[in-house]
Amino acid sequence: MRFEGAYPAMVTPFTDEEEIDVEGMRSNIAYLEKGGVAGLVPCGSTGESATLTFDEHKKLVELTVDAASVPVIAGTGSNNTAEAVELTRYAQDAGADAALLIVPYYNKPMKSGLIKHFSAIAQACEIPLILYNIPGRTGINMDPETISTLAHEYSNVAGVKEASANFTQISNIIEITRGLDFSVLSGDDGLTLPMMALGATGVISVTADILPKQMGQLAQLCLEGNFAKARDVHYQLAPLFKALFIETNPIPVKKACDLLGLAGGPLRLPLTMMAEPNVVKLKETLAAYAD
Repeated sequence: MRFEGAYPAMVTPFTDEEEIDVEGMRSNIAYLEKGGVAGLVPCGSTGESATLTFDEHKKLVELTVDAASVPVIAGTGSNNTAEAVELTRYAQDAGADAALLIVPYYNKPMKSGLIKHFSAIAQACEIPLILYNIPGRTGINMDPETISTLAHEYSNVAGVKEASANFTQISNIIEITRGLDFSVLSGDDGLTLPMMALGATGVISVTADILPKQMGQLAQLCLEGNFAKARDVHYQLAPLFKALFIETNPIPVKKACDLLGLAGGPLRLPLTMMAEPNVVKLKETLAAYAD
């Protein structure tokens, strides 16, 4: 399975009682599909997966699979290998099309530990696996050789969401996996164009939560090799790329959802409400994209 285009890293909408907003989730899915997204990614960092219970995590995967008519890439990562295996198996059985697996955080495993962690999941599940490298959140970088080892050893290791912002590393990953059925996806909206110019095939995107059509257009233009037009779209969206990270993700994007009439709702501690001066800046930025 090849992964191409823009995949929104979905927020998890909560009610005022901090329960999962089921109808809000369904409404967001309908909005994103109308915007032409390539697929949906629930239960990732943007979905506040760190504060979801196991039951909530499973409920969200089931809900998304049930409501979606596009591929679902379920976030199933953990810094506990046994938990990651359980969640990935559950997503597979629930009908998800692929799983997104973050590099184990906090533990800071050695390279051998990373290989054993992802090997255990690949051996336990048949579902395509997308590795997720984001050193800024995990405290550890997964190097190209580790990614290549896993991709060559296991046919269901099908891609990587790469958010290191290290273009030498990104180029190396693409170079050493070119002969495989392996997709490299941007994990940073603002780096989508340059990464796709190197050979990445898409993006797992925060911006796509609120502007799915525009992010899809950016990715499609890159896939077509029309980088002149893609550059125009990139710079049209650049102010929003910045505004959505003015505070820790997903604080700004959940606020943006609320402002645009999408389902966002409150955040779970330790994340807190967006500071009012930043809300003003976000509103001003969003105004430029009003229909």
